[in-house]
Amino acid sequence: MSMIEARDVARSFGTTPALRGATVAAAPGEILAVLGPSGSGKSTLLHCLSGIFTPDSGEVHYDGRRLDTLPEPARTKLRRAAFGFVFQFGRLAPELTVADTIALPLLLNKVRRNTAYATAASWLDRLGLGGLGRRRTGELSGGQAQRVAVARALAIRPRVLFADEPTGSLDPVTGKAVMDLLVALAREEAVTVLLVTRDSQVAGYADRLVIVRDGRVGTAAQARAGR
Repeated sequence: MSMIEARDVARSFGTTPALRGATVAAAPGEILAVLGPSGSGKSTLLHCLSGIFTPDSGEVHYDGRRLDTLPEPARTKLRRAAFGFVFQFGRLAPELTVADTIALPLLLNKVRRNTAYATAASWLDRLGLGGLGRRRTGELSGGQAQRVAVARALAIRPRVLFADEPTGSLDPVTGKAVMDLLVALAREEAVTVLLVTRDSQVAGYADRLVIVRDGRVGTAAQARAGR
């Protein structure tokens, strides 16, 4: 049984096709790496799977039900409650404090304020960021900011984590530390992870990998054969 799945998904931007019948599925608790060159459609696939984009054709399923046919408010609510996101540059609001950044998704999910900030503090301790709760995210180093992004994503206890080039802006040592942390926490929380990357070392953390090329999804063996 798949936790998240795209079936023959197509998506274009104007006259430019980004996905051309992409099909991929990830099982509960699986870490799936999505590889491919720049412009191949990797990020578009991630955005369709998470309900940010609606495909032009094809189907997206989450936990046994259609996701792409849900109205936008329902997809937004699902993204807040069940999906976590970690992006290349963190996408943190620089004017917010670290504690506010982690607590905000919980507050949007109607978690009580005291509980939300206690949860944020516990994640800061887990990630070695204790004492930084009042610092603004714009004052953090790249590695610190990315750990905050991981904490923000996992604090809601998501069922699916979407990670789009999560180490792309980090040096190799810091990138490895962030990936070790992300994967360990995902394993601990039994989260399905969709990991988009161009880095073969990052892909090595996955249980399985697929290749996106020209908007289509294939296996690594197919890619080596030039299919």
